[in-house]
Amino acid sequence: MAGVGTEKVFENDKIIVWNFELAPGEETPIHRHDLSYIWYAISGSTLQVYDEHGGDLGALDVPTGAVFHLKVEEDEIEVMSDIGKGTRIPVKHKAVNIGPNHYREVLVEWK
Repeated sequence: MAGVGTEKVFENDKIIVWNFELAPGEETPIHRHDLSYIWYAISGSTLQVYDEHGGDLGALDVPTGAVFHLKVEEDEIEVMSDIGKGTRIPVKHKAVNIGPNHYREVLVEWK
């Protein structure tokens, strides 16, 4: 199973920092989040999210400059930030960049 980002750029005993990029039309492999995390959208787009069986979980508009805070509890992730607040998705999923822009974020997991 893939990691939660494109490239791990830093890790210590408290956090893991990932660079994450998706070109228009590109999708992530199925991956799993085991740690709560935040991300900052350096270059936003619209991400379509699917569960591990291909079930459509909806689209998430991610504006450039947005910060998302996500809490992992058992088999679900809950969006805690203002954008998308209360949305829940399974910890195991994939995303597709359905927007016209190259998507890039910095994702930080808390250990």
